[in-house]
Amino acid sequence: MTIIGMLHHRLDPKTVLKSYAYAAVARAEGADFFYFTPRSVNFDDRTIRGKVYEEGQWQERIMSFPDVIYNAGSPEKLAVSKEIIEKLKKEIPFTTHSIGNKWNVMERLKAAKEFANYLIPTEIVKNMEILHNYIAHYKRIVFKPIDGRKGRGIYFISKMGNDFEVRVNSENKIYTKAKLNELLQEQLSSGTFIMQPYIKSITKSGQVYDFRLHVQKNGEGKWVVTTIYPRIAPNGSIIPNINSGGFTNYLDPFLEQEFKEEAFNIRRMLEHFSLSLAHHLDDIQMEKFGEVIDEIGIDVGLDEQQKIWMYEVNWRPGCPPAFYLELDVVVHSIRYAMYLAENQKIVKKEVLERKYKNLDAELGLPIIAITGSAGKTTSKAFLGSILSTKWNVFESKDYWNTTEHTKKHAEEINSSHEAVVLEYGMAYPGIITNHCSIIQPNISIVTNIGLAHVGNFDGDIRKVAMAKSELIHGMNQKGLLILNKDDDNSKYLSSQQFKGKILTVGIHTDASYKAYDIQYKESGMSFKMNLQGQEIALYIPILGEHHVYNALNAVAVADYLGFSPMEIKEGLNFKKPPRRLTLYNCRDQITVIDDTVHSHPQGVRAAIDVLTNIAKNRKVAIIGQMRELGDLREEEYRKVGEYIHEQEIEILITYGFRTEEMGAAAKAKGMNPSNIYHFTNKENLHALLVKIVKPHDTILVKGASKTNMFETVKFLDQTYKE
Repeated sequence: MTIIGMLHHRLDPKTVLKSYAYAAVARAEGADFFYFTPRSVNFDDRTIRGKVYEEGQWQERIMSFPDVIYNAGSPEKLAVSKEIIEKLKKEIPFTTHSIGNKWNVMERLKAAKEFANYLIPTEIVKNMEILHNYIAHYKRIVFKPIDGRKGRGIYFISKMGNDFEVRVNSENKIYTKAKLNELLQEQLSSGTFIMQPYIKSITKSGQVYDFRLHVQKNGEGKWVVTTIYPRIAPNGSIIPNINSGGFTNYLDPFLEQEFKEEAFNIRRMLEHFSLSLAHHLDDIQMEKFGEVIDEIGIDVGLDEQQKIWMYEVNWRPGCPPAFYLELDVVVHSIRYAMYLAENQKIVKKEVLERKYKNLDAELGLPIIAITGSAGKTTSKAFLGSILSTKWNVFESKDYWNTTEHTKKHAEEINSSHEAVVLEYGMAYPGIITNHCSIIQPNISIVTNIGLAHVGNFDGDIRKVAMAKSELIHGMNQKGLLILNKDDDNSKYLSSQQFKGKILTVGIHTDASYKAYDIQYKESGMSFKMNLQGQEIALYIPILGEHHVYNALNAVAVADYLGFSPMEIKEGLNFKKPPRRLTLYNCRDQITVIDDTVHSHPQGVRAAIDVLTNIAKNRKVAIIGQMRELGDLREEEYRKVGEYIHEQEIEILITYGFRTEEMGAAAKAKGMNPSNIYHFTNKENLHALLVKIVKPHDTILVKGASKTNMFETVKFLDQTYKE
């Protein structure tokens, strides 16, 4: 027997009238039904303290988790229990999900284009100048709250010479421009309002009317028309909403009276429109949010040419006000809940197919692998954070990127995961091929090709690129590949034979995803880019232009998978991997920059750029040994030393085997020798720091984990703790 739980924000079901009808119909349909609130859920023993309707009373019972949840509460009031609800969603199917406010719905439909020509031009009222321009263009407009309900708070405004006629609550008043501004400013102070041109939809007798189209999914999971009925405004009013005094009628007599021989065709047109729009919105919900919807109410008008115009779309509309249709609505809801409980796997498969429609159908679950000489962990963290805004994501732990780690991941990934994000590390040829043989990705990112591990490849950057190209050869050949357009060495990647889609990221060259107007902010970077046809301003809470590339990698994949700009923006505010350009604010306005995870020439220069951009006074660079450079060590150390001098770093301290070569190169370029130090003993290095560090200094500590440079960060933090 199916168990249905009705989730609501109110504690007492007696205050939720429809709970009675749902309890009665569930019993008639052979399902168990109970009412509950989020705070009554116990995840430890998988029970809920709910209420069942027995012998004319609501009785409290301890219930096991239901098979399906009918989501009946207000999204705004349930928001305080978001964590509980999200946890429930991962375990139990929900019959319905919010499609957002009326503005969001219209924006989705506009973006999807298929129904755009039925939308009334709508704009958010940002100021009075925009509103008056709108009135000048359309002459008669509607001004109403973005989340309005039951016809409340609607103003009809018409231009009358130099004045304005305003109709609200069946009353007409004339306003000067100044008085109108005063009236509407008062409304704007209470919330967000939208404006639309007024569509003339009137009966032969001169009464304003519209149609409510109510559609639901039935017991077979298919969309059906529950009812269509006209709503007619009383004489003298232009609001047909029932709660504002409007009344209704049976559809067929109304159509025959108003449209004569066209009545049948108009009925069929309305039925076809309502079902088509329901399917369309359901598809959008699956693609964007990985969710299904089961019921919508659509308010439409017909203009003088019998063209349909959509006024608004309501999620979970109220029951029709007449004709005993309340039980019809409840029956569909209960039967669909039972269908969903019995067909979870089928519905989930359909959702996944819609959600991943950009991937070839046979690719299925997005499995994203990231390799590159730098930026793997941060790109992974950005992408995992964005995808987690609405999906259950398997994300490898930071730095877990060996083939042994990949074998463990293969055992841990399960059917609950909706995306997989992994790092594929590499120090020798053949390793990435091994990664791909364990878990084959269908989306791959190659962040860049640098000198990390180049000593294991005879000092030849081309051989490093060929080893990274194993990811391109080993991934699904119909998948998606992301490359760095600005990285000169990425031209050596073997991508010519790849049959899938290639997208690029860049800052300095044109790319599929290009960032511009990049600025250093406190503890992060801001930048702009064009995304889904609009300019969007983004922020990442990590310093360095090189991390903008890592963010772009994540944006490219998320956009390809159908995430909205707002979801991407939210996800980029990620939890930064530790010891990646982390700032320590010490006493005397001393700042320490901790970048002590990896170290290679490209990363050292990027860290120096951060030091240069954020330091307000003296700059101190403490640079540790870079490993696995092989025969290129001397040349690369020289280049780093020269770069330090070019960036006007005042104090250079090197630590580790042969790192004095960096100081020698800086000195040869003209750096003051008395400001260059070298150590192979950390205690001696720390003793120097006590002597030379001054108030307002900014100190970069850069080195690989194996050189334990984090000990110097801890020493500075403890010595100069506020």
